[in-house]
Parts: sequence; structure tokens; C-alpha cells
Amino acid sequence: MTNAEKYYHSLLTFGIMPGLDRIKILLERLGNPEKSLRCIHVAGTNGKGTVCSFLASVLKEAGYKTGLYTSPYIVDFRERIRIDGEMISEKDLEEVTETVKAEIEKLRSEDIIITEFEAVTAAAFLYYKNQGCDFVVLETGLGGRFDATNVIESPLASVIVSISLDHVNILGNTISDIAYEKCGIIKNGCSVVTNSAQHHDALKMIKEQSEMRSSRLHVAEVSAIRVLEETIKGSDIFYCGRSVFVPFPGKHQRENCITALTVIDLLKEQGIAISEKAVREGIAKTRNPARCEVVSENPLVILDGCHNEDSAKALCSVMEKHLKGKKITALMGMMADKDIDKVLSMMMPYFEKVYTVTPSNPRAIDSEELCEKIKKLGTDAESITLDKNIINKIIESIEEDGVLIVCGSLYLCSDVYNLIVHN
Repeated sequence: MTNAEKYYHSLLTFGIMPGLDRIKILLERLGNPEKSLRCIHVAGTNGKGTVCSFLASVLKEAGYKTGLYTSPYIVDFRERIRIDGEMISEKDLEEVTETVKAEIEKLRSEDIIITEFEAVTAAAFLYYKNQGCDFVVLETGLGGRFDATNVIESPLASVIVSISLDHVNILGNTISDIAYEKCGIIKNGCSVVTNSAQHHDALKMIKEQSEMRSSRLHVAEVSAIRVLEETIKGSDIFYCGRSVFVPFPGKHQRENCITALTVIDLLKEQGIAISEKAVREGIAKTRNPARCEVVSENPLVILDGCHNEDSAKALCSVMEKHLKGKKITALMGMMADKDIDKVLSMMMPYFEKVYTVTPSNPRAIDSEELCEKIKKLGTDAESITLDKNIINKIIESIEEDGVLIVCGSLYLCSDVYNLIVHN
């Protein structure tokens, strides 16, 4: 762990504190780097990271220096701040952190406390400006209205992906309430993009908020998708006159793809040169770890960071379509603040055996407690330690017609990546 990462994590003590006043003051002290950036801003519950990755990949293929800001990370903290697919170097991270840290310490002496996400966001803006990025694709952390990324004033597009119930203790108890918070990224006169698979209450709110801000709304029509071929590795689709390969399985990823394609067409309308070759190759080359990612083919091992009702539904759909008749074993760990019972009730019918672990995150539910919940649903379950040798033995035990799915949290997928994929 770098000194920079240790510093950011030390700010976790201050937790989540809604409001944009602090980040605005910090950015002002840093010379307002965000004001020189051309941003595409993406909010939503599920699919943000994938849509951001699609957009960044296409813009890179079109020859633009493209920043990508996402969270959380899977393997390395530096994944959060990327340019043209490359993580910020340790040296650059240390340098930009020293600059941001100096201002944060001054603000602390003035009783202005900066949180971890605000600090990392400020560092990212400063880095992208210093590196001369042509575009920055910006993923919100939580919500939208009071998210630290929402200091940008005039995005090229405000993109709102699938909205569902998540973080209800912070964002609200209904889809409409949560959609209202996500719609906080819509700016006066700036274009808005979503898709027609959006929950009707969310779509209603997006339409209302777009009209209120005189913002033109573009809705990608999912019924216009024609699937030419589909496997566990992705889909060949035809949509609005173009054929592309979506390198992730599942209907939800096709919906994410056409949302990104709609944004790309909107950028082209604004005079940004993007060839059809760049579109096709950018989509096909997109990588987004732990989103139904095949990390081994023999035996078949899939990592999916599904953590709430909608993402669990998406994984169930993939299992139904591509893994029918196979013996599916799960390695599962979840965060305690999720709707665990709902997710488990949806997923357990697909699993023959579940090994539970405690992901390395303070919000994680204890492995034993998760194991007991699964047993009560009638599925064979065993609580294990998050250990490389144990997980390798589980993988070795998977039979020829079997599958191991690692799921329940991106934090768990990060742990498994570090234990078995990158070791």
C-alpha cells in the first residue's frame, strides 16, 4: 500500500458527509482544476462502471486522451484514476496527493474536514488537468446531488443508468427518492441520457428533472436491440444501424452498451469526431473486472460483484441462460448494509453449495452469520476463511461440468483477485 493510499484511507474516519461546500473550497484552493475539464458524468445504482468503461474505451480508440474516474477498485487503489486505460503511476499519485494533502491540512486548521472520497476526487481532477486530458468520464460515488463529483458545472452529458433500491439509509426509501438524488447531476441546458429499461418511477423522475432544467433527454430504446449471437463471454448485437460486440454477458450489459452508444452519438452531434471503427473497437475492447468476468475456463470460474436486488437479478439471468444444467458452486461474501435476505432468496435456487467468507471491509457481514442465513433457505453452506490455499482447493474440486461463481460484493471480488488471479 502506497503512502498516498494510506493517507486517503486515514480520512475514512470522517465517513460520508453530504454536501458540496467542502469539496468546492478544496478545489478552489487547488485552482479549480475541474473547470478546465470536459466531462461526461454518470450516476445510477447498477451499471455505472460498465457504461463509464465503454465510453472511455471508445474515446481512447478515437484518439483522445481520456481520463476515467471510478470506484471502488478491484485490485489496486490506482485503478480509480486512469488515463487511456492506464492507472495513475505511484509517482504521480504521490505527487498529486502531496499537493492535495497540504491544502486539506490547512483546511483542517480552519475546522473544515475533508472526507476520503472528496480528497481522492480532488486529486483526480488535478491529475487530469495536469495531464491535459481531452475528456474525463466521471462516475459518481454515491447518489448524485451531493456527490463530490457533482461540482462540475456543464458536463457534455449527464448519464443516468439503472436505478434500484440501494443505500436507502442515505438516499431514500423509494425508487423516486433515489432517482431524485441521482438526477442531481442534471445541469441546466445539458443533455441527459438514460434507457427505456429504467424503472418507470425513475424514468418519470428523470423526465421531470430534465424538463425542469431545460435539458434534452435521450432515451436509448432497449426494444431496438437485435441479438445476433450470445455466449457467456458476450453478445453480438445490431442496434440503430450498427453492429457491435458487447464483451460481457447478459441483457443488462446490452442495455448498458446502448446507453453508452447513445452518449457517443450525442458527442458526435456536438462535433466531436468519433469514427464507427473507434466505436466498434472501443466497445469490443472494453474491460471492467468482476462484472460477470470469466477468470478461468477450465474449470469455469466467474467473478461478479453483484450486491443488490437488481444486480442479483442480472446474474440469475446469466446463470439461467448460459449455465443451465451445470453444478454451480458459489463463494459468497456481502456487506451487512445490503438487502441480504432478498438477494439470497433470489440466488440460492441456482447454487448447489455455497462457501461463505467475510470480505475485508468493515461493513461486511460475518461469514458465519451469512452461512446460517443460507442454510435456513435450504442450501448447503459452509463458512470458510478467506485464504488462498482454501480457495484454490475449492477451485480444484470443481468438476468438469461445474462452475464456481464468486459473488456478493465487489470487495470480495477484490480479495479473490488478489489471492488467486494476480498471485
